[in-house]
Amino acid sequence: MGRNTRKRRTPLATKAIAASAALALGGGGLVWANFYASAHEDGHSGNRTKSASARVATINCPDVGQRLTKVPRSARRSVAKELALLDRQITAAYTRLAQTRQAQAGDPNYVGNAILSPLKSKRVATLDRIRISINRGGGKAPRDLSRWAQCQGVPAEQPAGGGQQGGGGQNDGGQQGGGQDNGGQDNGGGQQDNGGQAGNGPVADDFIRIEDVQPNSRNLPNGLPANGDSGSTGSFTTRCGTNENANRNSDNVIVAPGVSNGAQHQHDYVGNQSNNAFASDQDLANADTTCQNQGDKSSYFWPVIRIQDGSQDIDAGQPGGGQDGNVGKIVAPNEAQLKFVGNRTSDVVAMPKALRIITGDAKSFVNGLNNANTAWSCTGFEDRQVTDKYPICPDGSSVVRTSAFQSCWDGQNIDSANHRTHVAFVQADGTCANGFKAIPQLQVRLVYDIQAPQIQNGQVQNAFAIDSFPDQLHKPITDHNDFINFFDENLMNQVVQCINSGQDCD
Repeated sequence: MGRNTRKRRTPLATKAIAASAALALGGGGLVWANFYASAHEDGHSGNRTKSASARVATINCPDVGQRLTKVPRSARRSVAKELALLDRQITAAYTRLAQTRQAQAGDPNYVGNAILSPLKSKRVATLDRIRISINRGGGKAPRDLSRWAQCQGVPAEQPAGGGQQGGGGQNDGGQQGGGQDNGGQDNGGGQQDNGGQAGNGPVADDFIRIEDVQPNSRNLPNGLPANGDSGSTGSFTTRCGTNENANRNSDNVIVAPGVSNGAQHQHDYVGNQSNNAFASDQDLANADTTCQNQGDKSSYFWPVIRIQDGSQDIDAGQPGGGQDGNVGKIVAPNEAQLKFVGNRTSDVVAMPKALRIITGDAKSFVNGLNNANTAWSCTGFEDRQVTDKYPICPDGSSVVRTSAFQSCWDGQNIDSANHRTHVAFVQADGTCANGFKAIPQLQVRLVYDIQAPQIQNGQVQNAFAIDSFPDQLHKPITDHNDFINFFDENLMNQVVQCINSGQDCD
C-alpha cells in the first residue's frame, strides 16, 4: 500500500500559522495581544477574537532531549538525569500555574514574573550542567545551550505545538492525522481550567464520535504491499498477555535510566518483568517474561489508560499518579496484540539484542505533531482512525489503540542520544533511506472495553485518557509506545525466517 510523504499544510497548521497573535516575553512579563482562536472542525465559519485576558493553559518549553542528537556514550546517563530534571522543573512550574489562577487574574505580568522567569533561571543552570557533561565526555555541546531555556505560556484557546502535520516522513506508521483539530483548548463549555478530575484534561474537545470520522482518513499502519507479491510478506505474532499481573511503574529506562518517576506517568508492561529505571541490559536479559514463548524477553510498554469516573487508583497520592495529575481508575487492555511484519520491498534482517525503539511523542502537544504516531479507533470502525482525538465508540464497540514502529535501523546502534536517529520509518516507496536496514516492524494493537464518555453542554463525563506529563494535558496526540528487544538469537532468527519466507507464524 503506497504512502504519501509529501508534507501538506492541514487545517491545524493553517490555523496555527494564521493565529494573529501570540504571547511574547518582554520586560520580564507576558505581553498579550488579541489573537484568533482556532476554529473547530464542526462547520462553524469564521474565527473568534479573544481578549487580552485569555488564560494561560499550560507551559511550552523547548524539548532539549529531541535536540541533543550527539551525546558521548559516557555522558548519556548523566545527561539523561539532567533532562529528567528539566521535566520536573516544567511540572513544578505547571503546578504553580494551576494553583495561582486568582493571582494571575489580578496581575497580567504574574505568569511571566512569578512562573516563567524563575523557570528560565533553573533551566539555564541545568542546561549548563548538560553542556559540561557533554564536553567532559569528549563531545562537543551545541553552542549556547541556554537558548533553549526560555519557555512560553500557551493560552487556553491557542493550539500548542508546531502545527506541523504530515509526519516528517514517518510513513511506516501512516502519519496523516485526518485533518483533525489538535484538541485545542477552545472547549465550547468554558472549560478553561482544562477539565478532567485533576484539572489538566481531558476536555470535551479531545473526543470525537467515531461515526464522525471519515473512512480511510489516514493511512493504516500495516507497512505491507496490498497484493503481497513483493518484499517480505510474512508475520510473527508473540503472545505476552495484557498485563494481568498489573506490572506498572512511572519510570522509563530508555529516556531516563537511573531516575525514579522519570516518565511522570504510569506504564503498562508486558513481556519483560524487570523493566524499571535501574534495570541493566543484563537484568533485562535474565528477567522473567509473560510471553508464552520464553525466548521472547522483550519489553513492551505504553502509558496506561484511566477512567475518570470519580474513583481513584492505588497511586492517587503517589509520583506518577495523583502527584503528577494522573487520576482515575487504571484499566488494562482486554486484548494486546504484538505482531512483527516485513518490508514492502526487501527482506528484513535480525534486530540486535537490546535495541530500543520509541514511537510517538509524549510531548506532542507542545512539540508539534512530527513524531505523533498512534491511531485511535473503535472495533468495527477500524477504517476510521484519528491521531489527535479520543474516539467515542457506539454500544458494543471497544476502543482500539494502534502503534506501528519504525522499521529501518542504522545497522550499528541499539540506541541514540535522542532515542530516535538510530531508527527511521520507511520512505514512500517502502525502502529504507541512508543505508539503513529493514528490520521486522512491530505493530501493537490494544483493545479496551470502556464505557463511552458523555458530553453535555460542552462538559465531558466519565472521560478516559492516557497518562501524560502534567503540562501535556492528557492529549491523545501525546500517546506513545516503547520497545526493547530481548528475543534470544534463535527465536529472532525464526522471526526473520517467517517474515522473509511469507509465513504467518504464531
